[in-house]
Amino acid sequence: MIRENHRKADCLREVSLETGFNPHAEGSCLIKMGETHILCTATVESTLPPFLRGGDQGWIMAEYGMLPRATGERISRKRSMESGRTLEIQRLIGRSLRAVVDLKALTGRQIRIDCDVIQADGGTRTASIVGAYVALKLAERWMQQSAMITGTIVREPLTAISCGVVDGNVLLDLDYREDAAAQVDANFVLTKGGIVEIQSSAEDGPFSQSIFEKLLSFAQKGCLELFEMQRQALTKALP
Repeated sequence: MIRENHRKADCLREVSLETGFNPHAEGSCLIKMGETHILCTATVESTLPPFLRGGDQGWIMAEYGMLPRATGERISRKRSMESGRTLEIQRLIGRSLRAVVDLKALTGRQIRIDCDVIQADGGTRTASIVGAYVALKLAERWMQQSAMITGTIVREPLTAISCGVVDGNVLLDLDYREDAAAQVDANFVLTKGGIVEIQSSAEDGPFSQSIFEKLLSFAQKGCLELFEMQRQALTKALP
């Protein structure tokens, strides 16, 4: 099938990672994946959720939302903030980041990650994780420079990508048009060493193990490219 901009089945959309976009945040990254644009910011807080107070670990909290005109039709701010989809996505982002963070090294502090979708064209949850990881690493450096921590809190790189099956074809990094027509939709959250989370569903019938393995193979290829983009962005940003 012919994709937008004649993109090959296993190719990412054009990706950019702009660090330091928000000068007030301890870490920030504006990520653009095609026409999906998301501002990810990291805020270091000295308070913890009630269930962790008095304990020996810190926490990573994520919040996600779309600006009213991030999509073709205006979304009310209240509805965007309260939807079940919004809650599910921000829990995914938080879980994914906590999987690669040494929470004991963060004892007494919480890092709050905000992912604000400026413009949406598919893959917002996975793009949020890509940008959130960069913002988190920048916040880690800010904490080191502020003498809050002496070592690192992030144990390994983290990234994410969507895949799917459209008209019988396995595709990497779906845009909205492809996602809306997909027979299979999958989101992969990976580290360099393994899998953090996979979300996958069939829309009009079960899919085979061989299809799943091809989806995973495409995701691994895309994530290797994203790991390198994250590394390059952080290398430029961190002295």
